[in-house]
Amino acid sequence: MNEKKVKTIARFLLGANLIFAGVSHLTFARKDFRAQVPDWVPLKVDDTVIYSGLAEIALGSSLVLTNEKHQETVGKVAASFFAAVFPGNISQYVHKRSAFGLDSDRKRFVRLLFQPVLIYWALKSTETK
Repeated sequence: MNEKKVKTIARFLLGANLIFAGVSHLTFARKDFRAQVPDWVPLKVDDTVIYSGLAEIALGSSLVLTNEKHQETVGKVAASFFAAVFPGNISQYVHKRSAFGLDSDRKRFVRLLFQPVLIYWALKSTETK
């Protein structure tokens, strides 16, 4: 399988996962996502969950649907989004909030290690070089 095909599959998988996560923000996992909203966010917790869910749906759709000319830009926006929501994961760890089966400090800490993976995934799957 050539590199371009691998990147396309990776981009589609990331996009589909973002769409799924965004839909889950708006529906069945809203309570769990509330546990990740830091106390310092100046919006209502539920509004933050809804807005971030809409952003994930938009980003996921963009990753899946964008043409090659704009893929790198969309990848940078997705990577920036993953960096921007990272404080929520830190907040969940620091405040010992259980959600998504992350019911121990160890599990919450390991979750923190996945955010850089998502950033890398977004960038590598969309680079056009």
